[in-house]
Amino acid sequence: MRARRLVIAVVAAITGTLLAAPAATASGIVDFPVPSAGCGHPAPVPAGQSVTRTVTSGGLTRSYLLHVPADYRPDRPDPLVLSFHGHRRTAEYQEELSGFSGRSVIAVYPQGLVGTDGESAWTGAPYSAAADDVLFTSDLLNQLQRELCVDPRRVFAAGKSNGGGFTGVLACRLSGRIAAFAPVSGAFYPQGGECHPSRPAPVLDFHGTADATIPYAGDPARGLPSIPDWLAGWASRDGCAAEPVVRDLGDGVRVERWRSCAADVVHYRVEGLGHDWPSTAPNPDSDVPSVIDATPVILRFFNAHPLR
Repeated sequence: MRARRLVIAVVAAITGTLLAAPAATASGIVDFPVPSAGCGHPAPVPAGQSVTRTVTSGGLTRSYLLHVPADYRPDRPDPLVLSFHGHRRTAEYQEELSGFSGRSVIAVYPQGLVGTDGESAWTGAPYSAAADDVLFTSDLLNQLQRELCVDPRRVFAAGKSNGGGFTGVLACRLSGRIAAFAPVSGAFYPQGGECHPSRPAPVLDFHGTADATIPYAGDPARGLPSIPDWLAGWASRDGCAAEPVVRDLGDGVRVERWRSCAADVVHYRVEGLGHDWPSTAPNPDSDVPSVIDATPVILRFFNAHPLR
C-alpha cells in the first residue's frame, strides 16, 4: 500500500496535476484535467493488442476499441489519442485508417451510434443520433483514466469526416480537458452548435482541394462553411493574426500557420486530394497514395501541445 501511494505521488508530480479537482457540470461533462487513478495498477487489457470494450453513458451502453502500447508501464503516464471514425464507418475502420495503434500512445477508437439515416454517426451532423456524444467522450475518458495511467495533460482528439467535424465540436466544448485537436477532411455542419471553448484550443487541420464529399469551398445548401472560413473562425477564437503565413512544401502541399496566437492554428491544404486521410501508402480510404502522411504530422503536433 505504501508503494502504491508512492507511485501515485510520483505520477502526480510528473503530470503537475492536483489530486483534487472541481466538480463536473450539471450535464456531467468534465471539462478540466483529471488525475489518472489507474496509475500503479495493471492495464485492464493486454498490452500491444486491440480490444473492444464498453462504457455506460447517458443510460446507453457504448463501445470503443482500445489499444494499449506494447511498452505500456503502469508507473508511467502515457499520452492518449481519441480517433473518431467518419459517417457510416466503424472503430475498426478508423484504427486501420489513422494508424495510431502501435505508436507510443494509448489509442482509443470510439464507436458512433446509428443516426437518423440508419448509419453510424457523431453529434454535430444533420444525420446524428439524439445521444450526447460530448458526454460520451467525457464518460469514456473518466473510465480510461480510472483504469489506465494516462497523462491528463496529453489527451488528444483526431477524426475523419463526420468524426473530424465532431473533433471540432470537442474543441469547442472540451478544450479544458483535451489538449489539441486534429480534424481530417472535417464535416463542420452548423448542427455542431455555437463554439465557446473554455480556453484557446490548438487545432491542426487537413483537407484536400478535390474533396467532393465535403468541398473545400464549402456547400451553402448543407450549411457547410468553406475550409478557409472555418479556419478563420479558429484563428479569431485563438487570438491569432488575421492572415496565416503560407509555406509551400511542394507536390501540391501548402501549410498555413497563423501567428501571434494564444493557441496554434495550422492547416495542411493538399492539392488534388479527395475525401481521404492522407497517407503515402494505400489505406482504407484510397488505393492511391497521397504525397503526405497525416498521422505522424498529427502526432508531432500533439506532442508539442500538451495542456497548459
